[in-house]
Amino acid sequence: MTSNVVSNSENISKMVQVANKVSSSVDLGESLANKTSVSMDSINEQTQAIAEAITVIDQIAFQTNILSLNAAVEAATAGEAGKGFAVVAAEVRNLASRSAEAAKEIKELVENATLGANEGKSISSEMIKGYNELKSNIDETLRLISDVEVSSKEQRTGIEQINDTINDLDQQTQKNASVANQTNDIAIETEKIASKILEDVEEKKFIE
Repeated sequence: MTSNVVSNSENISKMVQVANKVSSSVDLGESLANKTSVSMDSINEQTQAIAEAITVIDQIAFQTNILSLNAAVEAATAGEAGKGFAVVAAEVRNLASRSAEAAKEIKELVENATLGANEGKSISSEMIKGYNELKSNIDETLRLISDVEVSSKEQRTGIEQINDTINDLDQQTQKNASVANQTNDIAIETEKIASKILEDVEEKKFIE
């Protein structure tokens, strides 16, 4: 029984160590999740800045396209003298269209990145919530283990006291047994002496 209590005490100590390691891992996971959330916010800020820049590029492309159209009209009005200018205006209009198309594609990519960042932030928020709940459960487990550990130590102390008492009783019993044996030996010897005395008495009576 003592061995079982001692073993339980050792197992409880190991459980506390394991629980503390798990708690440390949870703290690390929560810290990483917080960093992830901050990174997602930073990504959102950057994608927002990119989106604003794309809007400006799109507006410039639109204005450039209008200007190139106006230039093409002026070149056409100028006749033969404006042919070279018309070629340049057409090229500018082409570049403006390509810029607008590129801006549109980038905008879609940014929107997807924003959605991904928001989803990542939502996931990291859920992770943080889960880590908080897990940490709370671990703290409660540690509290219960601590209560069991205190109880186990009290049981161990009680059993050790019982063992000491039993050992004392055993030693006292052995002493009592030894005294009883000695008493028995004395009684036997006393009986022999008494018998001898009676024999002497009888002999003396017979002599008289």
